[in-house]
Amino acid sequence: MQSGPDGTNGAAALRTVAATRYLTPLREGGSLPAIVEADDDGTYVLKFRGAGQGPRALVAELIAGEIGRRLGLLVPEIVLCTLDPALGRSEPDFEIKALIEASAGLNLALDYLPGSLEFDPLADDIDGELASAIVWFDAYVANPDRTARNTNMLIWHRRLWLIDHGSALYFHHNWPSFASRSRSPFPQIREHVLLPVAGSLEAADAELSARLTPEAIREIVGTVPESWLSDDAEERRAAYAEFLTSRLEPPRSFVQEALDARAQLV
Repeated sequence: MQSGPDGTNGAAALRTVAATRYLTPLREGGSLPAIVEADDDGTYVLKFRGAGQGPRALVAELIAGEIGRRLGLLVPEIVLCTLDPALGRSEPDFEIKALIEASAGLNLALDYLPGSLEFDPLADDIDGELASAIVWFDAYVANPDRTARNTNMLIWHRRLWLIDHGSALYFHHNWPSFASRSRSPFPQIREHVLLPVAGSLEAADAELSARLTPEAIREIVGTVPESWLSDDAEERRAAYAEFLTSRLEPPRSFVQEALDARAQLV
């Protein structure tokens, strides 16, 4: 398949911007993401390819985020972001400078939501159907980072936005067994911050699973740049698509697992 100019397979390619100014680090993130300005005059949260989690965190961020968007959930726009190491020449912090230099080339960024507030499960109300959709989504992509300790959700313009999906698809960190883990359990779902109010999981399963056709999955996976994969990029993309498609085959054990976990709470 012919690759696009950014190393994608050309299917529904993401926008590409160039970082022009490093503004500030976000030190609450484990990979030290940063707020940057880009050549389209936009402001973005940049996720560095050279961070400790490596490019697979960017792959997970992209695939999970675009799946969330396909499901109708709110995820900030994801773009590819080129980074010139010269951007770090005047940076006094050695750790940040080294991170910029190690991430020269193509990275991932999300639209910055100025003035957004972190979701507070004790203060912010959420509709049960939306909660169920988010729990289903996180169980499907095996995202462990939506807990009461770190909700990874923001309230912006009175709407709930999902962020930080770099820990999803964590099975791919053991690549030789990745494809065979599509039916593996996801016990971390019992820690999901929205599980107590996710009372419509079966309805969410029926609706959301129908939206993720094999074609939609291949299109999303096709946007992953070659430089984040390996020399056998097409084989890697095929493995991601196979994993995600197989995970949807009934019976979907991740749904039953979420139902069982919720039953223990009520």
